[in-house]
Amino acid sequence: MKKEDLRIVYMGTPDFAVESLRALVEGGYNVVGVITMPDKPVGRHGSVLQASPVKQYAISKGLPVLQPVKLKDEAFLAELRALEADLQIVVAFRMLPEVVWNMPRLGTFNLHASLLPQYRGAAPINWAVINGDTETGVTTFFLTHEIDTGKIIRQKHLPIADTDDVGTVHDSLMTMGAGLVLETVDLLLEGKTDAIPQEEFYQDSAELRPAPKIFKETCRIDWHLPLKKIYDFIRGLSPYPAAWTEIVSPEGVHTVLKIYQTEKHPSDHNLPIGTLCTDKKNSHIDIAVEGGYLRLLSVQLAGKKRLPAADFLNGFKQIGEYKVD
Repeated sequence: MKKEDLRIVYMGTPDFAVESLRALVEGGYNVVGVITMPDKPVGRHGSVLQASPVKQYAISKGLPVLQPVKLKDEAFLAELRALEADLQIVVAFRMLPEVVWNMPRLGTFNLHASLLPQYRGAAPINWAVINGDTETGVTTFFLTHEIDTGKIIRQKHLPIADTDDVGTVHDSLMTMGAGLVLETVDLLLEGKTDAIPQEEFYQDSAELRPAPKIFKETCRIDWHLPLKKIYDFIRGLSPYPAAWTEIVSPEGVHTVLKIYQTEKHPSDHNLPIGTLCTDKKNSHIDIAVEGGYLRLLSVQLAGKKRLPAADFLNGFKQIGEYKVD
C-alpha cells in the first residue's frame, strides 16, 4: 500500500502534537480525520471558547475534526468508524478505551516523550530533567490495555545538557518525535514492525521511574535538598509550570516567587539553609543551600511579570532582609 492510500486518523491536543500532524500532512500522508479535546473555556468568566492547537492546525488544512466529550459515546464511535481508518496515531491526547484503539486493522500507535519503559505517565519530559538525567528520547509503541505499556516499535535518543530546561527539551523532542512518527508509519507500510515487549528493556520493575501529573504543590522548592537537586528541579519545571517558593519578610509576610533560571555555585559555607544573599551593588541574588549557593537569574513575583534577577533587584532592594520558606 502507498502512503497516499493508508487512511490515518490522528489524535492529539497540545502544541507538542501539532508538529507530528504537520509532518504527516506536509509529507503527503492521508490523514482522513483528527480527534482532539473539546474547546476549552478561557477568560475571566470562561465565556470564550479556545480551540486546541491541534484543532487550529487541522482546520487550517481543511481536515475533518471530531471533539468527543466521552470516547465511548455511541455517536462518536459511529463517526470514528465512518472514517474507515487503517491506522490511528496518538500524540499527547488521552487514555483510549479498547473499543477505540482496537478499531483500525493496523492498530493504534502512540508517540511518548520518553525512552519507555522509563517515565510512563503524564509528564515524562519534566521528570527526566528534574531527576538530572543526561539522556531522554521518544518512543512509538502499540496501545494496549495498560497505559504506556504496549510493545515498542522504535525509539530515538536525545542528550540532555546541564543547561537545558524542560522547554528546550520539549521542543527538541517535539521535532524528533515528528520524524519518528513518519518513520513508524513507513515501517508499517512496509510490514517491517517487529514490536518488542517493554519487559525486554529492563530486568527489574523497581528500576522504573514514573512520570506522574504535576500539580501546583509538586512545584514547591524544598531548599533542604542538595544544590544540584534544586538546580535540576527548577529547570525541570521551566518555563512551565515553574518552580516556586515563598519569600518571607522580617514582619512575617509570605509572598510567592516563581524561579525560572538559576546557576550553581558550589561552596562551603556555614549559613542557615534558605539565607538570601545579595552583593553591595544588588546585582545578584544567592540562596544558601546544602553544597553551596543557588544564584537566581530569572524570577517572577506574584502578580508581576517575569524579570532578570538584576532588574527584579532594582525594584526590590530590601530582598536581603527576607528569607525563603
